[in-house]
Amino acid sequence: MKTLLRPAVSLFVLLTAVTGVVYPLAVTGIAKAAFPEAASGSLIVKDGKAVGSSLIGQNFTDPKYFWGRPSATGPMPYNASASGGSNQGPLNPALVDAVKGRIDALKAADPDNKLPIPADLVNASASGLDPHISPAAADYQIERVARIRKLPREAVRTLVDQHTEGRQWGVFGEPRVNVLQLNIALDSLR
Repeated sequence: MKTLLRPAVSLFVLLTAVTGVVYPLAVTGIAKAAFPEAASGSLIVKDGKAVGSSLIGQNFTDPKYFWGRPSATGPMPYNASASGGSNQGPLNPALVDAVKGRIDALKAADPDNKLPIPADLVNASASGLDPHISPAAADYQIERVARIRKLPREAVRTLVDQHTEGRQWGVFGEPRVNVLQLNIALDSLR
C-alpha cells in the first residue's frame, strides 16, 4: 500500500502546485504584460475613480442618458455574478409581454419619436451584460437625450458618431456604441 500511496500523494502535490499556483501566476503575468488594460478588467476611470468596465453594461434609466440593451440577469439588471439570458423562446408569452413592456416604456419616454424601435432596445442579450448598443439604437435615442439636456441635436449626434466603434479588425461583428463611455462623454458636454 505504501508503494502506491507515496507516488499518488507526490503526484497530487506536484500537480496542485503546477496547475494551482505556477500556471495561474504565469498566465496572469503574461496577460498583465501583454494586455494590461484587459487584464485589469477594462476599467473606465473618471476623476480618479473607477466608474465601470467597458465590458459590462450598466443600468441607465434616467431619460437624460442613453439606455443600453435590456438585461435579464437577476435579481437586478447587469448583475455580473448572475450572467445569463432569460432563456425564453419567441413563442413564450412572458417574452412577448416583456418586449411589449419595453416598447411601451420607450414610447412613453419619447412619445414624438416615430423612428422604428431597434431590436436591441427591446431584446436582452444572451449574457445580460452587453455594454453596447447598435448605432441605430443610439440614433433612436438622440432626440430624447438632446431635448432633455437642452443640447443641440447635432452636438449629441456628433458625440454618438465619435463613440461608434467599427467592426473588430474591420471584419468581425457589427458597428457598436459603448453606452457607458457615451454617457460619460455626454456628462462632460456643457
